[in-house]
Formats: sequence, structure tokens, C-alpha cells
Amino acid sequence: MKHNKGFTLIELLVVIAIIGLLSSVVLASLNTARMKARDAKRFADIKQIQMALELYYDKYGVYPTSDNDGCGGWDVGNQSFPLLNGRISTDIISKVPVDPTATGNCTGYRYFRYSAGSSGCDVSRGAYYVLGIVDLETSGRPYPSSPGWSCPLRNWQGEYDWVMGKFEN
Repeated sequence: MKHNKGFTLIELLVVIAIIGLLSSVVLASLNTARMKARDAKRFADIKQIQMALELYYDKYGVYPTSDNDGCGGWDVGNQSFPLLNGRISTDIISKVPVDPTATGNCTGYRYFRYSAGSSGCDVSRGAYYVLGIVDLETSGRPYPSSPGWSCPLRNWQGEYDWVMGKFEN
């Protein structure tokens, strides 16, 4: 009797199918981890931008004006548009962070400095800024821990995944 050693075609196909299934599960998990990592970077960037804005305010007594990149006059920060381009000096922050993947005119980080009383906010509180993140990858609008920002005539929370603001006074 002669015994052939090896695998049948069906056995090989079953093994290939199992390997394909396992690799697709691993790749899907890896993609989710990458999205979470990019969102974590976005949150760290926003904290860094907030600190730079506060240092700017301490130095000059006002928040920087927007440079009107587009998107309705908002200052946009992404791979194509630097946020606060040239408005925050290098002694405050060496380089203002940009969104890790966004490139469009209305994507990534957004900043705008409003004059006192805009959108119905209390004039006595002075001018204020609004800082937000558009299009987080792991959450819909709004992100659960977003501090939010609103005035009587406008609520920015519905426009951003994550948003905050601060008055000058």
C-alpha cells in the first residue's frame, strides 16, 4: 500500500479561508485603533492650541484675530491651511498643530475670534474665541466630552464634533 503524504485541495481551501477571515478581523481592528489614535492626537493638539491662546492672551491682553482661511471666515488648521498662520509667535509655540488627516477648506481645527456682543453674547464679557474640531473619526456630533459653546443667538455645539470658547473678560 502506498500512502500519499500531503493535503487535499479541500483542506488547503479551508485553511486559506480561515486565514483570510482572521486577517480581515485583524485589519478591521487595526483600522479602528488608528482612528482612535488620530482622534487622541486631535485632542492633545487642541489642548496645546488652548494653552498657546492663553499665553498669547497673557502677553497681549487679547486673543489673536482670525486669518480668514475660508469656510465662512474661520481660521482653518489642517494639512493645507496652518491654523493662526503667523498670528502666534514662536516664543509662545514653535508650531501650531494641524489635523493629522484633514485637507479641505472646512475640515480639521477651526478658530474664530468674535467681537464683544456677537451672536447675542453679553457685551460686558468682551470679545471671545471659539475653537473646534470638525470630523472626529470615532464619534458623531457632538463628542460626549465636548465642553460646548453657545450664545443666545448661536450654538456651535451642533456645528462641531468638539467645541469650546472663552471670553476675554
